[in-house]
Amino acid sequence: MSRKLSDPSMDENASKKARYEAGETKAIKGTVVLMKKNFLDLTDAKDAVVDQMDEILGHKVSLQLISSVNTDLANKGRGKLGKPAYLEGWKISTLTERDATFSVNFEWNEEIGVPGAFLIKNSHHNEFYLKTLTLDDVPGHGKVYFVCNSWIYHSEYYKKDRVFFANQSYLPNETPAPLQYYREEELENLRGNGTGKREEWDRVYDYDVYNDLGDPEKGETHVRKILGGSSDYPYPRRGRTGRPPTKIDPKCESRMPLRKTLDIFVPRDERFSPLKMSDFAATGLKSIFQFIVPGFLALFHKTPLEFDSFKDMLKLYEDHLPLELLKELVRSDGDYAFKFPMPQVIREDKSAWATDEEFAREMLAGLNPVVVHCLQEFPPTSKLDPKLFGEQRSTISEEHVKDNLDGLPIDQAIKDKRLFILDHHDSLMPYLKRINTTTTQTYASRTLLFLKEDGSLKPLAIELTREDEQSRIVSKVYTPAESGVEATIWQLAKAYVTVDDSGYHQLISHWLHTHAVTEPFIIATNRQLSVLHPIYKLLHPHFRDTMYINALARQLLINADGILEMTVFPGKFSLEMSATIYKDWVFPQQALPADLIKRGMAVEDSSQPHGIKLVIEDYPYAVDGLEIWSAIKTWVRDYCNFYYKTDEMVQKDTELQSWWKEVREKGHGDKKDEPWWPKLQTREELIECCTIIIWIASALHAAINFGQYPYGGYPPNRPSMSRRFMPEPETFDYEELKSDPEKAFLKTITPLPQSILGIALIEALSLHTSDEVFLGKRAPEWTTDEEPLQAFERFGKKLVEIEQKIVNMNNDLILKNRVGPANIPYTLLCPSSELGLTGRGIPNSVSI
Repeated sequence: MSRKLSDPSMDENASKKARYEAGETKAIKGTVVLMKKNFLDLTDAKDAVVDQMDEILGHKVSLQLISSVNTDLANKGRGKLGKPAYLEGWKISTLTERDATFSVNFEWNEEIGVPGAFLIKNSHHNEFYLKTLTLDDVPGHGKVYFVCNSWIYHSEYYKKDRVFFANQSYLPNETPAPLQYYREEELENLRGNGTGKREEWDRVYDYDVYNDLGDPEKGETHVRKILGGSSDYPYPRRGRTGRPPTKIDPKCESRMPLRKTLDIFVPRDERFSPLKMSDFAATGLKSIFQFIVPGFLALFHKTPLEFDSFKDMLKLYEDHLPLELLKELVRSDGDYAFKFPMPQVIREDKSAWATDEEFAREMLAGLNPVVVHCLQEFPPTSKLDPKLFGEQRSTISEEHVKDNLDGLPIDQAIKDKRLFILDHHDSLMPYLKRINTTTTQTYASRTLLFLKEDGSLKPLAIELTREDEQSRIVSKVYTPAESGVEATIWQLAKAYVTVDDSGYHQLISHWLHTHAVTEPFIIATNRQLSVLHPIYKLLHPHFRDTMYINALARQLLINADGILEMTVFPGKFSLEMSATIYKDWVFPQQALPADLIKRGMAVEDSSQPHGIKLVIEDYPYAVDGLEIWSAIKTWVRDYCNFYYKTDEMVQKDTELQSWWKEVREKGHGDKKDEPWWPKLQTREELIECCTIIIWIASALHAAINFGQYPYGGYPPNRPSMSRRFMPEPETFDYEELKSDPEKAFLKTITPLPQSILGIALIEALSLHTSDEVFLGKRAPEWTTDEEPLQAFERFGKKLVEIEQKIVNMNNDLILKNRVGPANIPYTLLCPSSELGLTGRGIPNSVSI
């Protein structure tokens, strides 16, 4: 008969457990990491002393553990609460001490068991940023991690105690009973009651329309349409601030004074970190100097407010501005020179930007590679009402293009998918007459292109359309020319196209299709998905800083007389025009494969790695984008399938269904009745929806945003304004076009002050800040679940492989569109980046 030997360590654990069950307590050591208010802030230096006085007077920071296994029936069935414990060893920190670490000792017994949450009360006068709590050795469990990342104000600012949960994910119906009440209560706190002005410390997420862009109290010229809430001007919702209405128009929200811009309300944890705020303030101040000083020097210039030549413009980048007597402002990356860095587009060749090859290549690998279409019929046609906007058929004829099709008949070229179009006709025509009553004088454009045998595009013809003084719709077609005044006219025709494309890029591709459409998802996620929810954990990193950068945009960029109105051609009609185009926004078509198919740039093909075949094989944005899209979707699928084993689990997830209902009916409420919304009844639908959201916030925004300075930092390559129409023969402007083509070109596009302001803006928007978090990266210990951790590790490794593949393609001389005449390797979808102005890197979120 065998005999079972006794394990001494098991006997010891059993003995300990028996003692704890009998009521004996044990001290559990915890480690708290936080950031104090005075980090990097000279104005708050005194607060460190105040905090120390609070400690001396017994006004401390307390924490209480909440059991995840035992309920307290006398406390509405909530988890058993442990005794308060206090942060130990609070001391005055230096301004540069980013993280402060404190010990805290909890009394623990078996009634607490495994802590699933904790309450925290701050009795200091000043707030601090709580990062993490780690419990070192919970009996029978080991370490327990709490990832917090939240500002904690004095307890008097909260109606309920602040609660944080351990990093274990739970679907709503799987939540341990002791945590259920806290889970639901926290969501109620974040929803608020929809009333009142929001204060700095508030954490409430709610919706509002864009009724804060105008300032009617300044007069009629500052009135702007309310966007959202109507069929005429539908729009995604933005975060509610609760500021009072204007006195003149109660439907419009009052604006904040400019000096308080950085204090504009977003829920407290949505604001920039102190480190990013420091970078942002430094970059903004540098931009002000770069705008003001060259503008001031222009007063002593040969012809003020105008560039005389391309050489004249190059002085913006090559000359050190006379600021030696000014104290240098150092950003966290050490950059301090008050001059503009040389944009990539002219770094190696000062004239390559002007070639037809580069003009066409940038439609596939430039700043706005998401608009070009494969032409399906010739001539192109409009969908606008011909009674209002003239003949629907384009005036581009076979005669204009037949000699440049490599011998192909037009019908064959279309059949072979060799003809492409950049079409800015229908989007601009409804507003063009009003736009041209301002200082802008421009056209709606159509650009026809041909796919050459080497895989690159060449422009065939440009059609420019406007309404003349007699209200007639007038169109004229221009074709390539290499010499004489015709070459200068062709260069101007391309400039008008680029003006259209620049405005569309900034207002639609960038602002509307990434920034604005993402905000409703952020609000709904925080209102309806608990931090315990696995989909919250999946999406949350992709929402970082977006609400705050959008709020700053409403205050400075897209508002009446804001920087955007000053620097893009639609001017005061800019945001109103974007609302008209939002009517055509379809959520499922934001998926990259669906977008490419919609534009005719790809066809379905199950034999291909991504299920589609590109029409232009060397389409850098699409090639790299599909790799990133596929990696994201694989990661999302692995993650979602771990938590949802069946479609029924998706259907019965109450928080998930409430979230999706609110996205549709409130966040994108003007589109709530659209039939294309996914029903979110299956795992596949959930995977696709989450992939689209992550794609928009990360890779799509990166492709659209971080090329702004490399391509647009030199205004002749990406002019954003046009001040006069194409010169007509036998006029002074036409003669100047012949005698001084550079001066005539520069007098047509963006003027000097707006050029400098625009360059300063896009430099700031193209920078990666010091605390950027890139795709495939996130803080450690974000979950306890091993399979999702392994899937995320695979995702990160896949992104590294993709990056190396991009490098290899950029070195392949056969791929003409990867680098082009200006020698700019396509790196906008390289996942990683250093900080600063790099022209690469995919941040997790729309963070700038």
